Amino acid sequence: MFEYGFLQQYWWFIVSLLGGILVFLMFVQGGNALIFPAGKTERQRQMIVNSTGRKWEFTFTTLVTFGGAFFASFPLFYSTSFGGAFWVWILILVTFVFQAVSYEFQTKAGNLLGAGTFRVFLTLNGCLAPFLVGTAVGTFFTGSDFVVNKAAVGDSLAPVISVWGNGWHGLEAVADIRNPLLGLAVTLLAATLGCLYMLNNIDDEELSSNLRKRLPWTAGGFVLFFVAFIVAIFLSEGYAVDGSGTVSMERFKYWHNFVQMPVVAVVFLVGTVCVLYGILKAVFKRGYRRGIWWSGAGTVMAVTALLMLAGYNGTAYYPSSTDLQSSLTISNSCSSEFTLTVMTWVSFIIPFVLAYIVYAWRAMDRKPITAKEIDSVQDKY
Repeated sequence: MFEYGFLQQYWWFIVSLLGGILVFLMFVQGGNALIFPAGKTERQRQMIVNSTGRKWEFTFTTLVTFGGAFFASFPLFYSTSFGGAFWVWILILVTFVFQAVSYEFQTKAGNLLGAGTFRVFLTLNGCLAPFLVGTAVGTFFTGSDFVVNKAAVGDSLAPVISVWGNGWHGLEAVADIRNPLLGLAVTLLAATLGCLYMLNNIDDEELSSNLRKRLPWTAGGFVLFFVAFIVAIFLSEGYAVDGSGTVSMERFKYWHNFVQMPVVAVVFLVGTVCVLYGILKAVFKRGYRRGIWWSGAGTVMAVTALLMLAGYNGTAYYPSSTDLQSSLTISNSCSSEFTLTVMTWVSFIIPFVLAYIVYAWRAMDRKPITAKEIDSVQDKY
């Protein structure tokens, strides 16, 4: 019923969409990064932690779903990146483990480290996790140091398909300035979304004032680093794939993708405008609290389009800077037609899952968090 080529394209779109949703949900990490800068009193810090604490499971679950979808649909990427650049993925996992532990134990009886220590862990998660994720995604455009040899799977002595080319195992990504640019952009975007979410979720005049003071700085930093990354990528050489699967370098490849895929370009531009609209209205209109919905929807659209630029239009989405022909493309790294077909049928339940998430979200956010609630409720983070 479904053609193999369509299934490959469809699942890259699903992975891209999950990536966009994940970046939006990193407002939890962004909010955690503001525990101390915006929370000037103990009560304000408690309100921040309880605001993000009600949503951290959504972010973690989406991260796992994103990784699972990537593994099932493009297993060669999973084995190459997770098996080679493992230090980056281990650090991301560790920061999320620290997050989960910190939420659950900071106010528990017998906590010998004190609530402040666990809040430091939450702050580290808020800064490191978005930076590492953004830097890792940057390698989709800049390339990584690996070699793929599919014939090695038949070697009984060393059946290793992908081999990483250095001992840094992913940490070398910071040596290419374009990757940290995206990492910093994602970090500051998360902080911006965190500000916007807490303005919507917390009803406290003093804390809201503190968040509004932080918002122009985080948003300004995000725009600066994101524009720098986009310009650098559009002006760089990209990894083009011809009809035979041969990979070569093409000048301005990602700009060409942007121009040659007008639908993707429109989604990217509309998403960017929505992000900026939500930010600017929250900055200039006192009392405005719904910026998170404009900027959140815009984030999903812009990040989804950015990932589509990396994989569509004859582009290697995980290029090898060591051996061009080892670069991973949608067609040479995907699962079998049968696997993708089964997964496609299963994916049709996604709208129902999203509907349940929306329902649960609205139930939790029906009433904003207040200082009175923090003082009176016993079951809190």
